[in-house]
Amino acid sequence: MRAPILTAPIVYRDEHLLVLDKPVGIATTAPDSGPSLFAIARMLDPQAPALHPLSRLDTQVSGLVTFARTPHANQVAIEARKLGTLRRVYLGITARAPAVSSGDWRFPIAIDARDPKHRRALSDTDDRALASGVKDAHTRYRVHASAGPLAALDLWPVTGRTHQLRVHASAAGCALAGDVVYGGDKRITLENGRILSAGRAMLHCAAFRMPDPASGSFIELSLEPAADMIALWKAAGGDPAVLALTLSSS
Repeated sequence: MRAPILTAPIVYRDEHLLVLDKPVGIATTAPDSGPSLFAIARMLDPQAPALHPLSRLDTQVSGLVTFARTPHANQVAIEARKLGTLRRVYLGITARAPAVSSGDWRFPIAIDARDPKHRRALSDTDDRALASGVKDAHTRYRVHASAGPLAALDLWPVTGRTHQLRVHASAAGCALAGDVVYGGDKRITLENGRILSAGRAMLHCAAFRMPDPASGSFIELSLEPAADMIALWKAAGGDPAVLALTLSSS
């Protein structure tokens, strides 16, 4: 049995915000009192007037998670979402590059009738009235590097639906490496016959920006990919330096 993850690195903290580097294998929040990044945040920051996650990463996903430490910060984040000034950029790795190197995915997302914990994308021929929990969804994407059979994707979630990036990538024919729930390749074969393994969905929240609740200027943070993503990219012959994303570079 895997031991519970009891801590996470602090990337940034000030009067209004706490930003953690979420490890793989733990949920952002939990419906009960079980292990979660939120529980870790409360342990790391017991003096925070309030703690509220401004995004929720899937258990398999790594990267930046920002918590509002004050009601004012949470309100600033709510307004920033409405204005489109709260932005996140994700790095995804796939073994099936999209046919078009950049663009927009707008597949509506519904609850998967086979498993309500999962989601599915609707096609133009699907009847929305027959699907459950349908929500419009929008993702911008760009291929910015390749290494052997792998492609690195910049992913901008314009909306914030459950499993949105994973579902959209799958619906576009480029499911993320290791994302077996949505059809991703766990085993990837190189030209020389070597087989690489992706142990989880290769997705990482790499950059974050929002208005500073204290000054009104912008806070912008970036975080290098998790070690397993770097290792997979290097094993395919790629330069890990190209995986680093910032909001200004993407």
